[in-house]
Amino acid sequence: MASVETNSKPRARRGFAAMNPERRREIARKGGASVPGEKRSFAKDRDLAASAGRKGGEASRGGGRRGNDLES
Repeated sequence: MASVETNSKPRARRGFAAMNPERRREIARKGGASVPGEKRSFAKDRDLAASAGRKGGEASRGGGRRGNDLES
């Protein structure tokens, strides 16, 4: 069995963890802004978004609320 070294140095912070909070907020604020309004179909059509969500849930075979034949 391999021994675990307990005196190892802490891992360096990388990516978002290494950024200051203002920089993280600035990046988060831009989320989706590069997509033009006419291409944001889910924002305009709630039924289309719901349908896509259902399809994704079925395709992922995750533990959904219904359609799970393995439980008794």
